[in-house]
Amino acid sequence: MTQTAPQFDISSFSPTGTVSGPAADPQLDLWRNLPIAQQPSWHGTEEYEQAVAELGSLPPLVFAGEVDVLRERLAAAAEGKAFLLQGGDCAETFAGATADKISARIKTILQMAVVLTYGASMPVIKMGRMAGQFAKPRSSDVETRDGVTLPAFRGDIVNGYEFTEESRRHDPKRMVQAYHTAASTLNLIRAFTQGGFADLRSVHQWNQGFMANPAHSKYDDLAGEIDRAVSFMAACGADFEALKRTEFFAAHEALLLDYERALTRTDSRTGLPYDTSAHFLWIGERTRQLDAAHVDFLSRVRNPIGVKLGPTTSGDDAIALINKLDPNREPGRLTFITRMGAGNIREKLPAIVEAVQREGAKVVWVTDPMHGNTVTSQNGYKTRRFDDVMDEVAGFFEVHNSLGSVAGGLHVEMTGDDVAECLGGSDPIREDQFDALYESVCDPRLNHRQSLEMAFLVADSLAHRK
Repeated sequence: MTQTAPQFDISSFSPTGTVSGPAADPQLDLWRNLPIAQQPSWHGTEEYEQAVAELGSLPPLVFAGEVDVLRERLAAAAEGKAFLLQGGDCAETFAGATADKISARIKTILQMAVVLTYGASMPVIKMGRMAGQFAKPRSSDVETRDGVTLPAFRGDIVNGYEFTEESRRHDPKRMVQAYHTAASTLNLIRAFTQGGFADLRSVHQWNQGFMANPAHSKYDDLAGEIDRAVSFMAACGADFEALKRTEFFAAHEALLLDYERALTRTDSRTGLPYDTSAHFLWIGERTRQLDAAHVDFLSRVRNPIGVKLGPTTSGDDAIALINKLDPNREPGRLTFITRMGAGNIREKLPAIVEAVQREGAKVVWVTDPMHGNTVTSQNGYKTRRFDDVMDEVAGFFEVHNSLGSVAGGLHVEMTGDDVAECLGGSDPIREDQFDALYESVCDPRLNHRQSLEMAFLVADSLAHRK
C-alpha cells in the first residue's frame, strides 16, 4: 500500500532534511495496541515521559538521504552486484564506546571488506552493528544467582550488567545515554571512514600483518594476489585519493520501540517517516510475529529492514513478512538474515528460498552463522566453534548456488580486539583462555584474527559463486 505524505509546516524544515521533533503520523503508534515482546517495565513513570520527550527533541542520528543511498546499495546486493558485510558487537556497552575499541572494530571490518571485495570482484557494502546495538532480547525476564532473583540484563540501554537491585532496575534515562553514546560513535565512524583511515593501501598493510602469522599460511596465495593487485594499481597511477574514503553504514536490532519511535522523523523532501536512529534496522527471531508490534512499526518507516529467520521459519512465513514489510516489492527494502545453525542450514533454507522465488520477490539473502551455533563450553562459558560457524556459511552458499539465488551478505558478531570467546580457528582459541580473555557481556564474538580468517574463507566462496 502506498503511503500518504502527512501535512507539515514549511517553517519546521531543518538543514538535516528532517522535520524537527518526532514524526506525527498516527499510524506510527498503532504498534502500541499490539502484542509486544522483550520490552522493559518502565511505562507510565515520570522518568519515562521525560526521557522520551528529550529523545524527541534531539537531532537525528542519521540523515534520510544516507538511508536512501543504502537502499540503492542493497538493491545491487539483491541482484548479485554487491555484497553486504555486517559486523560488530553482540551488545555494545557504554563503557566500550572508546576511540580505541571503535577504531579496532572499524579497522577489522575494513580489512575483511578488502579481502571480500577482491574475492567477489564487486563492491562490498560495509555496515556495523554499531552506534545503537545496546538492547538485547533474553530468553528469561529474570536471572537467579545464589537464591537471589533479579531482572535479566537487557543491554545498557535498559539496565546494568552488575548483579545488584539498583543496577538491574529498568532505567529509561539510559535511552538518552544510549543516544549520546551512539552520536559520539557515529562521529568517530565518519571521521575514520572519511578522513584517510580507510585508505586502501593502509588497510592492505594491516592485512599483511595478519599474514605474517605462520598459522595463516594457507591464505598466502589469495593475499599475494591482492598484494599484486594493489601494486599494479599504484604502478598505473591509480587515483588513490578516491580510495582514502569509504561508505560505512550503522545498523542495530530495533528491539526497544520506545527509543525507535522517539527518533523517527519526517523527511522534509518526501514527507515520509524515517527512523533516524540508524541507516538499517532489523527485527529479531523472537519478535518477528506478523501481528505484533515490531513488524507493524518497522513496516511504516522508510529504512531498509532486515528480519532474522531461524530454523522454524516456513516459506509461508517468509511470504507473509514480504507482503507486510515490502508490499511494493521495492529493491533494497527487505533483507532476510538466516540463522539456522550448521546442522539445519542445508535442510531448512531451500524451501524458504524456493517460496520467495515462486513469489517473484527480490530480497537480500544474508547469513548470520553465529546465533544458531551457540554451545556451552566444559568450563561453563557460552561459546561457538569456528568450524561450525564456517560450516553454516558454506551451507548458505551451497543452497543459493544450487537454487540459482544470490548469496548476498554476511552478518557476524565480531570484535577488533584479541579476545577469547569462540573456539578454534587457524590460530586456535582454547577453553583455558576464557577465564582471562572472555569479555562479552552477552554472546561470544569472533576475535580480530578469526574475523579476518572468515573473510579469506568467504572470499573463496564468493569467487566460486561468480
